Amino acid sequence: MDEKTLLAMDEADYMNDEQLAFFDARLIELRQQTLDEIEASKQEINYGRVSDVSDRATLEEEAQIALRLADRKRQLIPKIDKARQRIRQGEYGYCLESGDPIGLERLLIRPTAEYSTDIKNINEKRERRYEDKR
Repeated sequence: MDEKTLLAMDEADYMNDEQLAFFDARLIELRQQTLDEIEASKQEINYGRVSDVSDRATLEEEAQIALRLADRKRQLIPKIDKARQRIRQGEYGYCLESGDPIGLERLLIRPTAEYSTDIKNINEKRERRYEDKR
């Protein structure tokens, strides 16, 4: 199934076996892609031998950036695993807070989404208010 077919499905088909299989495959692919990107980032971090101090500083700065990016990617792996667990439990595609459907469009953009757009916006506003009070 492709995205166009998925989006053309009736609302009554939301998170049926076919859709769950589609997103499970997408999550498996995303997990492997993420692991590959982490490995590529590790390979990029090559300090090498550089005699010029400014070249060495540039290499170290680039390595720090690559490490931060790899760490962000690494944090995605547990989110992918949790999403796949929700698929197995029949909970995938539904907001953890409200129980409402997250929506196919949102899941296509962010297959690890745990909250509907409305709840996510409410939570972000709540976080901003909390940050402003600190």
